[in-house]
Amino acid sequence: MDTAARSLGGLTRWTCGVLAAYVLLTAATGLAAWHEHQVLLAPRSPVQPDGSEWLALLDADMWFGNLHGWWNGASIATVLLFMLWMTRMRDIAERLWPEGQRRHRAWLFFGWVVPVADVFVPKMIVNDLWAAAEPGPGRRRGHLLLTFWWLSVLAAGSVGEDALTALKHAHTTSQTSHALQRVVLSDGLYICAAALSISVVRKLSGRLKHALQAAAAQPADLVGSGTV
Repeated sequence: MDTAARSLGGLTRWTCGVLAAYVLLTAATGLAAWHEHQVLLAPRSPVQPDGSEWLALLDADMWFGNLHGWWNGASIATVLLFMLWMTRMRDIAERLWPEGQRRHRAWLFFGWVVPVADVFVPKMIVNDLWAAAEPGPGRRRGHLLLTFWWLSVLAAGSVGEDALTALKHAHTTSQTSHALQRVVLSDGLYICAAALSISVVRKLSGRLKHALQAAAAQPADLVGSGTV
């Protein structure tokens, strides 16, 4: 049990660290998008033979494009690490309350990638993990923190996808400027979702760690009924 608790603490710190780095990268990407938006709105210099009046826009677009490429890679890595963390939480939850885990372990991955299921399955899994950390008679699935976290994740994903689609299909300066504003908004939502994810990781890890230690110190029947 002590070894499991220590490994849980290490994974929790790694997950929170990666999420914090993701917040910083997302903020940098949002600033780059805002800078390009401002450059697009700035008055144009007189046309030069070498085309130097476009250098500021090209430079801003390069920074945004590079940072957004890094952000895409960081998003995939962050989600994969979050899946790994959920898998570790599931291992502990199955020791505490195996019958309370309503979804097969495969959904720890497929729940994030299967259309429609990705809207509710991850939240359902986290609800089950949360309930597993409580004593049998008082188990409750769900919490206000989990609700705000999941709504922020869904909002960020929806707004972010719409913003990138608008940016991809922008053909005029006005359309591009408007799309970049939407990118900045979506980045703000991603930052909010990542910050709440850190809170969920820390809170849920702590709850399951304490429940695991309590089960080791005083073995008891932790089976109880939860509310859906």
